[in-house]
Amino acid sequence: MEIFKTKAALKAFLKPLKASGKKIALVPTMGALHNGHISLIKLAQQNADIIICSIFVNPTQFTDPKDLEKYPRPIEHDLAMLADAGCNGVFMPNVDEMYPAGADEAWHIDLGNAEFLLEGEFRKGHYQGVTQIVKKLFDAVEPDVAMFGQKDFQQVLMIKNMLAYFKLPITIITCPIIREADGLAMSSRNIHLSADDRKHSLVLSKSLQFVIDHFNEYSLSELEDKAKAFYHNIDGVELDYFTIANGDTLEPAKSKHENNLIALVAAKVGSTRLIDNMIIK
Repeated sequence: MEIFKTKAALKAFLKPLKASGKKIALVPTMGALHNGHISLIKLAQQNADIIICSIFVNPTQFTDPKDLEKYPRPIEHDLAMLADAGCNGVFMPNVDEMYPAGADEAWHIDLGNAEFLLEGEFRKGHYQGVTQIVKKLFDAVEPDVAMFGQKDFQQVLMIKNMLAYFKLPITIITCPIIREADGLAMSSRNIHLSADDRKHSLVLSKSLQFVIDHFNEYSLSELEDKAKAFYHNIDGVELDYFTIANGDTLEPAKSKHENNLIALVAAKVGSTRLIDNMIIK
């Protein structure tokens, strides 16, 4: 497995592979890898010949400097996981490589109204930062396909909108959420959960599963109300939102007959903010 610190070294590695017709997949990450990330690598291997994983904790997408500071960075663990998974190359630039001193880093593109809903409401400017770094990674790798996890459903939608904005010929593949045995969605942030937080965190997947299991029994508003009731009187858990939305727009669903419905939730558990979702249909 090759490790690259610069865009120039990465491009030099990829150039002959692309010339020989190899299909390239990019798996962008911020490190602190878990089995959810490895599932992206495995799915990438089914869709491409060469797998490049990037590890870069991007400062422009953090709206809270403390969140950036405490983001886990277990790099030796991450590299061992990627090598075991059969990744071909890892792109690990520093901040100066991605945001050169003196360069014009002005960035603001039209991502559609969904940018300002849900996560966009709680983390203003977040998706501008996400799409800025993903565009930089796409420019560095020029992949045929890129893999993203369903857990960050809104992020995937924003990246697809960014692709359309720039008319980039890259196929986005969304990978299903990987969960712990008790239902908690795998996340790099789970490391921050105390023992009590860890137990309380199961309310996210349980409330979502309730909607899936009882979708035909109640109206949309009743389903949301009953799901939100799961969060009443749980110490240390603060619900940011629970919504049943149209998966194309993230606007609240108006009818159970819409083609693409998804339930999404965000909550603070202790000091850790978690998100989760389940596709209804």
